Amino acid sequence: MKKMDQIEFYDVVHKMKVSVKASEVEKVTYERQTKSGSTQIRYAVKAVKDGVKLTKFVSKETWDSLAG
Repeated sequence: MKKMDQIEFYDVVHKMKVSVKASEVEKVTYERQTKSGSTQIRYAVKAVKDGVKLTKFVSKETWDSLAG
């Protein structure tokens, strides 16, 4: 998998796509229990640009390829 240097987010405040350097994002996971009792894990990256908090859900492969 190729190394990402920019990650594109959608800024809901300014209603436009913005790019953030991959080195400036934070990797996070969200875990929850499903109705059937299994655990669901979602992978995301977070960043702040121009005072706006940005979150983007990504695949596990993309999440693993990012440094940090």
